This record gives sequence, structure tokens and C-alpha cells, in this order.
Amino acid sequence: MMKIQIGVLAFLLALSVIELGLATANTVPAFLWSPHLQRANGEMDEAVNYQVMSAKDLVGSVFTQGGWSNFLCSEKKVEQAVDVALVFIGRELLSSDVSSKRNSDPALVNTLNNLFTSSNFSLAFPYIAAPEEERMETLLLSGLKEACPHNVGVSNIVFSDSCFVEDGTIQKLSDLQSFKDHLLARRETRKEGETDLVVLCSEGSESISESGQSHSERESISELVSSVEQSGSKYAALYVSDPYWYTSYKTLQRFLAESATGNSTVGVSTTCDELCKFKSSLLEGILVGIVFLLILISGLCCMAGIDTPTRFETPQDS
Repeated sequence: MMKIQIGVLAFLLALSVIELGLATANTVPAFLWSPHLQRANGEMDEAVNYQVMSAKDLVGSVFTQGGWSNFLCSEKKVEQAVDVALVFIGRELLSSDVSSKRNSDPALVNTLNNLFTSSNFSLAFPYIAAPEEERMETLLLSGLKEACPHNVGVSNIVFSDSCFVEDGTIQKLSDLQSFKDHLLARRETRKEGETDLVVLCSEGSESISESGQSHSERESISELVSSVEQSGSKYAALYVSDPYWYTSYKTLQRFLAESATGNSTVGVSTTCDELCKFKSSLLEGILVGIVFLLILISGLCCMAGIDTPTRFETPQDS
């Protein structure tokens, strides 16, 4: 009986170690903030949800806990409405980049941290399971329709060209400057109480605008937020990372480009990037942990199998 209990305990321990490692490797962070929203008591609110949740549950939390349904649904309009709802979908940040000092983009992490801590209302979701079948922007639109079943109260919806949206009626903009011009134009034409939804999807570190200028995620977020603040518009913002589809897509894109030029074996990068190094280190740690667990289980089983007598006979006098 004792052997069975030890075996079950060790098995559960191994599962928890593997689950924790996989959760850290396959999760991304999300940040929700607004300088213009606050709780009913007027106090600043800053919370962190450490649960591992799906991307669909994150979208639901944005509309419920974040209060986005109050100004994006026409039947729930409140006095605390904002003029612009900004959504930044990144392609590079992982949960490990936020918790570790050695991250792939410290400037981006610092920018998000400053925006998060300086806002009146903020929510953080450090562990979001990255979507594999659906894109984050698709989940956002479907979540908007579920949160506002009767009537969506968004007066204007704009996505960037890099976002994968099948709805042909949605307006798309090409670069960051187009977003700035759009926000300035909407400031003059937007009616009181209306809210615009602006979604900017990053194309990763290799993104280059039509003007030939490259923009990192940090620069895009900082410039767009500054543009909204300078226009005097009230806003609420959401940042969520969705790097896995982007990584697989860019790999396939490079492979097709090399095949088309006939240089499939020439110029192919064989270096291991930050994500590759993180996954290899994580896998190495999990394998070493499993080996030590097996050694521990074997030792405990051997100790439990030692059968020593509970009493000794007294020696007979000769």
C-alpha cells in the first residue's frame, strides 16, 4: 500500500512539473489599461489574474471585468464611455519575457509596464494560452458579437492590413501614419458618446511600412497612444501577444520564397533565435527533472521494500 501511495505521489509531482513547464512555454501575456476608466468608488484599480486561461476566456474577461461591453454595446452605454478602444496584437512577447529579467525585448516590456502602472484602471493576464486554430483578431470580433447580442455600439471599426479578418466590410489601414491620420479625422467627425474600435496587428521585428521605415512593437504602441492622448480623446487599450501563428507563417513564407527562386538550400538561416533557445532549455530542464524523479521513485520504492523484523528473539542461555 505504501508503494502505491509513493508511486501516485511521484506521478502527480511529475505531471505538475511538466504542466508548469508547458504552461510557461506556450502562454503569452495580456495587459488591459485605461487612464480614463475607474471603479465606482473612484479609487485606482490594478489587478493581476495569474490563472492560465484560453484566448477566448481572455476576450470574455475584457468585455466583463474590463468593462468594454459598457461602451462597445449600444444597450449598455454608460457615463464612463471612452472615445477609442485600442487593441495591440503583438507577435514576439511571451510570458517568460515578462517574468524574467533576460527577455527578448526589454524596451517593449518597460513601455507596457509604464502604461500599466500609470493608468487609473489596469488588469494583467500573464498566462494566456496562445490560440492555435483561430487568430486573436478573429476571437476579438466573435467576442464582440457575443458580448453585444442585440446591437454593437461601435461607430467605426478599423484594422491594420496585417490583421487576418474575413469580414470585407471592415476598413483596413496600411501603416502607422494612416492610423494617426484616421484618429485625427475621427476626432472631428465622431459624435458624442460614440466609440471607435482600432486594432493594430504587429508583423513582428521584420515589419516594414510602405514608406520603407520599420516600426517595432514598442514604437507602434508609444506613437499611437501618444497620438490619441494629444488629440484629447479618451481611450482604453488592450495588448495581447499572439506569436505562434506569426512564427509558423513567416517560416512558411520564407520557405516558399526560397523555393520560388531556386535557392532552397542557399541562405537558409540555421541560427537558433530567442524562442528556439527558450524551448530547448525548457525541454532540457524537463528531461533532467524526469530523470531525477525516476531516481527518487526508485529509491523510495527500495526503502519501502526493506522488510526488517519488528522484534528479535531473546538469545537462549546455553
